Amino acid sequence: METIEIFAIICAVFGIIGSIVPGLPGPPVSWVGLLLTFFAVRDGSEPMTTTFLLVWLGITTLVTVLDYVIPAWFTRVTGGHKAASVGAILGLFAGMFLLPVGMLVGSLLGAFLGEFLVEDKGVWDSFKASVGAFLGFICSTGLKLVVSGIMMYHIIQYLF
Repeated sequence: METIEIFAIICAVFGIIGSIVPGLPGPPVSWVGLLLTFFAVRDGSEPMTTTFLLVWLGITTLVTVLDYVIPAWFTRVTGGHKAASVGAILGLFAGMFLLPVGMLVGSLLGAFLGEFLVEDKGVWDSFKASVGAFLGFICSTGLKLVVSGIMMYHIIQYLF
């Protein structure tokens, strides 16, 4: 196995990890793995096409943009403000030390506290906003995981 192939697999694994851990760009790292696979597979096996690579670049770009839009949209739809989104992110970082339950509970609790303490909302309105922020986080994380997982599948398929 060549060095470029090893780096492609490492990028695929870090792409999956980056889809879950906040602050790490999951799908873009997975796409770099696809790019490395594109250059590695040139020895007579079925080559990856440039069109395939560009389509996945578009999907990666779209998912990266949606990663910022989806949580904000869910929070806004459920009556939340920016404080709920910020609280969800802070709670997520705080809960990272208690994987995976801590990330989920931290996100939900952080959004609730952000809305309750900063925006001075009632308990019910703060709860609704925290659920919206939490669902937005879950949806965007799930989308990133699916896209990175599919790219990992293609990396393995083309390399082996």
